Amino acid sequence: MVVAAYAKADLPDGLADSKLLSRQKREALFDEIEETCLIGEGWVQPEEIDKHGLAQAMRLGVSRALITLAPAFDDEIIMDGKTNYCPPEFTNVKCIVDADVLHPIVSAASIYAKVLRDHHMVRLAQLYPSYHFDKHVGYGTKLHSEMLRTHGPCRIHRKSYKPVRLLAV
Repeated sequence: MVVAAYAKADLPDGLADSKLLSRQKREALFDEIEETCLIGEGWVQPEEIDKHGLAQAMRLGVSRALITLAPAFDDEIIMDGKTNYCPPEFTNVKCIVDADVLHPIVSAASIYAKVLRDHHMVRLAQLYPSYHFDKHVGYGTKLHSEMLRTHGPCRIHRKSYKPVRLLAV
């Protein structure tokens, strides 16, 4: 999932790299980000990642997130990282490593994405309780690996993801 954000008011204090914030702090900022930003969400399904690969899936996610915001083709877009996943008609894209540390609007998008993803994983834990998605939220933790070995992959697992792919061998 990709999130694009556009500030429509002053951004909240305390924005930082989402990985450096506690879950509680991210949750507290989430509502403020919703109030101060227009948000575009770019969800990509596991099957799409398996079919197209991660890079093309990122392009799909970015395109879907931008559709909601409808920026002009020459609006400045800041992407976190080295790779430009924007459609080519966007002519003012800046790819910046650690943009989520350097640019508060990117921090806001990153925090929003992480909280939204965590919420999604908690909902998936209700559908697939034996996988404990609410605890590891889909990351490659020891618990997640144990659940994959015990139960095998479920519908939401990417078949192209190495730990899942290796189970099929």
